[in-house]
Formats: sequence, structure tokens, C-alpha cells
Amino acid sequence: MLKKCLRLSSIIAVSMAMMTCQTASHSMHYVPQKVIGLKTPESVVQAKDGRIFISEINGFGKDGDGQISVIDTQGKVSVFATGLDDPKGLTIIANNLYVADKTKIIKITPDGKPSVFVATENFPTLPFFLNDLEADPQGNLYVSDSGDLFNTGKGGAIYKISPDGKVKLLINALQDTRIKAPNGLLADDTGNVLLCVDFTSGVLYSLDTQSGKLTDLAKGFGGGDGLVHHSDGTMYVSDWKNGKVFGVNRAGDVKEIKSGYQSAADISLTKDEAYIMVPDMKAGELDFIPVSALSN
Repeated sequence: MLKKCLRLSSIIAVSMAMMTCQTASHSMHYVPQKVIGLKTPESVVQAKDGRIFISEINGFGKDGDGQISVIDTQGKVSVFATGLDDPKGLTIIANNLYVADKTKIIKITPDGKPSVFVATENFPTLPFFLNDLEADPQGNLYVSDSGDLFNTGKGGAIYKISPDGKVKLLINALQDTRIKAPNGLLADDTGNVLLCVDFTSGVLYSLDTQSGKLTDLAKGFGGGDGLVHHSDGTMYVSDWKNGKVFGVNRAGDVKEIKSGYQSAADISLTKDEAYIMVPDMKAGELDFIPVSALSN
């Protein structure tokens, strides 16, 4: 499962040490319970105020039926924003929610009003399948394009978006054939290091965003989807195809921590780092894995 040597272990340790992990001063107001009845949930993120946002694709490929739901601090679920197409990756900058929605980036204000932040035509190449979304402390966004998954299997790319909405290509499949279907992203504090897990190959990579150098870190993640970092030094990676979640320690050792999902999508940590939130897309559920129950 693991591709590891001393050099790669060092890269993993350095990369993980640089990852941003901002925790809230408060804990969750309730013990979270599995949420059921969701409409093809893909991504999840928690705001500083404790609310949890979930992207729901609903009918895949059907424009306008996607939505964002929100779980309040008492566990009540309600609809936050509607009218999206196939919303997937989520991230929060300041008080605004950003969504990777098919071939564009949507910005949603605190009152639930969506607008186009980056239009399809503003990308240097027509996007196929915008997937995960990540932000760095400087307010830049990073988005993965998983390419034409259902036909040619080509077109994978990773982009950087500046705070004013300008798009820059970081790497694509033409530059490096290892870029097949990039999915989960994780940026360090500076934005100089970007980790990515590939949906097709199941390989975890480290990308130097300045030089464009791509380094293999670990493999065996099946349909690699979500990627998060805990402040204790552990990374967690979800496997959509096989319904699993893995942990990766500082040494680069990979361990399966939970299986049995129909399709473990874009995972995230609660702000207090007490739970890993796992959208199970095909099951229409959001699960919570207690971090305290996991042994390194």
C-alpha cells in the first residue's frame, strides 16, 4: 500500500508540519449524530461559529437542482442556498462560503445568496469537472479539475485563484502524466506546498507550486477524494471508490481507520478537531468519526 523511503518520509513530515490547521476555541455544542436523507452529499466544512455546511449534488448532471444545506449548533438541518448545478468542494474565507460548482466557482454570502466568483470562461482551459476546493491563509483558492472522468479520462488540472478572482494554472496532465484526476487538496501556510490525492491512481502527491515539481508521497488510496490534516500530525484521506478512510502519520505509514461506506467523499475536520466528517455520497448521509477513538 505504501510507497515510502527515507526521503519521502522526510517530505511528508515537512509538508505536514507546514499544513494549516486552525482550531476554534469552543467545542461543538452537541454530540453530532449521523445525518441521513441528504441529496448526494459531496463535501462538508464547519464555520467558526459551529455551523456545518454540506454540498448536495442531487441529480448528477442536472443543472439547478444542487444545494447547500447547513446544520446549526443544535443539530438541526436546513437549506442554506439553492440553484446550484453539481456543487462539490467547499471552503470558507472570512464569512463567505466558496463552492466548486461544475465548471465555475460560486461565492455564497452569510445570508445564503450565491453569485459567480469565477466564471467558466475565466479559466485558461475549459474545465471538465471542478472538484475539491482549498484556501490558504492569504485568501487564495486552489481548485482541482478531475478531468473528463466518464469519457476520455483526460483533462486533469490544478488551478490557483487569487483573492480578486484571477486564475492561474499550476499543473495539468500535459505537463505531467501523473496528473490524471486530481481531487483532494491541502495547502500549507505559505501556499508553496500543495498536497493532492488523485482519484484515478490513488496516489498522494506533493506539488511545489513555485517550481511545478510533483513528488509521490504515498499510494493505495483507491479513488482518492478528501484530504485533511490534524494538528497532531496525522493526515486523513478518503477513498470514494472503496468506501474507506485512511490515516497517514508523520512517517508516512498508511492505516485504514474505517470502512463500510458506499462512497466516502470529501472529508473534513470539525473546528475543534474532535471529529472527521464523512459525506457518504451514495448513501445520502453525513457520518462523524470520533478522533479520540483512533489510535496512531
